[in-house]
Amino acid sequence: MGSAASPPRALDAATQEDLKRVSAHRAVDMVESGMTLGLGTGSTAAHALDRLGDLLRTGALRAVAGVPTSLKTEAHAARVGIPMLALADAAEIHLSIDGADEVDPDLNLVKGRGGSLLREKMIEGAGARFVVIVDESKLVPRLGCTGAVPVEVVPFGSAYTLGLIRKVFDKLPGFHARLRTVKSKASDRQEELFLTDNGNHIVEMFFEDGIHGNLRDISDSLLRITGVVEHGMFLGMATKVIVAKKDGTVAVLSKK
Repeated sequence: MGSAASPPRALDAATQEDLKRVSAHRAVDMVESGMTLGLGTGSTAAHALDRLGDLLRTGALRAVAGVPTSLKTEAHAARVGIPMLALADAAEIHLSIDGADEVDPDLNLVKGRGGSLLREKMIEGAGARFVVIVDESKLVPRLGCTGAVPVEVVPFGSAYTLGLIRKVFDKLPGFHARLRTVKSKASDRQEELFLTDNGNHIVEMFFEDGIHGNLRDISDSLLRITGVVEHGMFLGMATKVIVAKKDGTVAVLSKK
């Protein structure tokens, strides 16, 4: 009798970082001089910012401006020399580049585990094209398989809003939700509620086997709750998904 197959080896940090860089650089290859870009947030998007900064410094790209999706991205873009615009001042966003926490077979996404989902959805939804950059570990059979699906809620009554969100998934086996907390600035031994750049709280939804059912119906149910600002399911928004694979290849998935 043959021995059982060993489980797939997890990507080590260095290798995964290399894959993030590959997918980010491939997306930046799509940028042309004169474009206004939506600048994403997170570790993969950071590689795109660095690459854009390099190309602007060498003159390979000119007259490129970015609309940042978070205060962190705004600081990073300023550091690498990317001119920035406010969303209201951008006549047109030609292309947005950002990472994702999960990508399903229909190119629906989970984004915002870092807490920037509202600004990301506003800016990336306003653009003509939205290119998502990931390594292959982010590909999932259905959304909600690998971790939290975030929901941004106003601070007033946030515990009550959490209860209403739980009712959307009432009796669903393995579902639970909580308000995101972080270590207190006053003491490492205490926790406080996480605040987004907009001063809101985040509810984290967890699913034992991912989200089953019609995603748009679920989206509508969440958005009808007074107190919910936005959720981290980005449905039908991605134009292309660039996937860097462990074997060294890059796949470009396009919206059907």
